[in-house]
Amino acid sequence: MKIEILGTGCSKCIALEENVKKAVAEAGIFAQVEKVEDLVEIMNYGVMSTPGLVINGEVKSTGKLLNSEEIKALF
Repeated sequence: MKIEILGTGCSKCIALEENVKKAVAEAGIFAQVEKVEDLVEIMNYGVMSTPGLVINGEVKSTGKLLNSEEIKALF
């Protein structure tokens, strides 16, 4: 599974990355977690509000700080 956190480094983006890592650990799954900070790449996903969460190439959330339970529900 590939998980991407889209954001330029704001506090919500950083918190989402930590919550994603926590959710992956709690679920006991293997996932490649990447932070995408390039605005062009973020816009290529059609995301205009960060943070964004992309799982296996599909945008799952934008503009919202999800907690680990909400993230696990998206797996």
